[in-house]
Amino acid sequence: MIRVTHRISLDESELHEEFVRASGPGGQHVNKTDSAVQLRFDVAASPNLPPDVKARLAKLAGSRVTQNGILLIQADRYRSQRRNRDDALERLIDLIREAAAPPPPPRRPTKPTYGSQQRRLEGKTKRSATKRLRGGPVDD
Repeated sequence: MIRVTHRISLDESELHEEFVRASGPGGQHVNKTDSAVQLRFDVAASPNLPPDVKARLAKLAGSRVTQNGILLIQADRYRSQRRNRDDALERLIDLIREAAAPPPPPRRPTKPTYGSQQRRLEGKTKRSATKRLRGGPVDD
């Protein structure tokens, strides 16, 4: 079990890793090894995630979630397959933690204070006067 939060844990069998060729540096060896990792996690079918977390996770992941509800994380930052595996898993855990965090309270709209309204109008008046003085000579 992979512990994500104090109430959410993931079973390793829910994660599917696929190793592919990575782009980028690596010399001649890069064409022979599959060091990049594609981590697949079925968000929709996971029994360990509450429904509200699933919905927020799908929204946070955006285009990384397929139409079938599978989250795809591509990790190819490092030349080592092990480091890419750890990176992909860490990114998944961070994403789930962010989705599990409670949403912020809604903003309560407030009215601008009288003083701030007066300062705004005073600034506008000064700016208007400055622009008015830029006018050319007036012919009478």
